[in-house]
Amino acid sequence: MHQLPLGLRLDDRAVFETFWPAGNEQAVSHLRRAAAGEAGMTWLAGAAASGKSHLLLAVCAAQPAGTAGYFQMAQLAALGPAALDGLPQLACVCLDDIQVVAGQRPWELALFSLYREVEERGGALLAAAPQPPAQLQWSLPDLASRFAVASVFRLHALTEEEQRQALMLRARARGLELPEETARWLQRRYPRDMGTLYHLLDTLDTAALAAQRRLTVPFIRQVLGEA
Repeated sequence: MHQLPLGLRLDDRAVFETFWPAGNEQAVSHLRRAAAGEAGMTWLAGAAASGKSHLLLAVCAAQPAGTAGYFQMAQLAALGPAALDGLPQLACVCLDDIQVVAGQRPWELALFSLYREVEERGGALLAAAPQPPAQLQWSLPDLASRFAVASVFRLHALTEEEQRQALMLRARARGLELPEETARWLQRRYPRDMGTLYHLLDTLDTAALAAQRRLTVPFIRQVLGEA
């Protein structure tokens, strides 16, 4: 069998039910309230693959269709600050990797305007970055002061055991049964971060569906082209 490309398919499964909350229960509880319209400005801080994007997408998925939006600032940056025009019409706006535009005054002016309009309309604004807002170099003091009063949650990295539980949960959500010993094998052979492990699961899901096979170690070796 030819090796399959590792593709990321996060958005269709990024819901609260597929997020393993170990160590981040308080953040998840708060975000569920935010999804229900009971929270205002929220900031998620955490390293890559800590679950920031998953949780922002989960908040959007819990909203009525057309009332929430998830936006990656790395993609919007190429469009200019005008890309934020119209977003205040949404009841919930989620901005991922907001650190990409921190320190750029035109962007910060647009973010400040967005913040005020969302607040005036009683909506929710959620942002995510590797750092808490106080650790970013803002050029606009008014924006820095607004973000300073946000509910800030620092996401904790999962232990190896929690990683396995998260991976097995994600597999079950896709109709797959991932034995714990197979999950352990993946952890031993590949980088132990959830982004890489989820990429692998996407690949294995496609292969298992096509071959109608269980996720055993021999089958995974075959799929990934290992001897």
